[in-house]
Amino acid sequence: MCAGIAGSAAAVEQKFATRLTAVAYDGAMRANVQGDGQVFATLDGNKLTVSGRFMALPSSATSAKLHSGGGIGVPGGSILDLQIDGQTDGALSGSFSLSSKQLTALRQGHVYVQVNSQKAPEGNLWGWLLPEHPFPGVDVPEKGQGFLPQLDVPGNWIEK
Repeated sequence: MCAGIAGSAAAVEQKFATRLTAVAYDGAMRANVQGDGQVFATLDGNKLTVSGRFMALPSSATSAKLHSGGGIGVPGGSILDLQIDGQTDGALSGSFSLSSKQLTALRQGHVYVQVNSQKAPEGNLWGWLLPEHPFPGVDVPEKGQGFLPQLDVPGNWIEK
């Protein structure tokens, strides 16, 4: 009986989501770094399936990638390429077998989606994959703090 319960628990899918918003930029990039979108991801064992959409980019999308940074909101290097379909509005998707290091990064909130475009080749939109949560909607400002204060993602806090 215990083996059956443990086997069932291991098969539970984990859901992640993010809202894609403009990357950090300086005043000169303001016109080139715009748009919105959403991405959803499902983790089943070590298999990650990603799907989402982007819209209102000021220039055509050139690539979409998963990146891993040092924590939520901290940029980092590219780890996996996503497929894109569309130009200024479109879809992105991908399915990957993650390494143990990539799994840990995902579960700690370090993995994010970045959409690059012709006028913003180093990033037009980005969003960190966090446990699935409600979104206010496209072009609707976040109320309050604009983050999930109740979300305790292990590995993001350094105790001294």
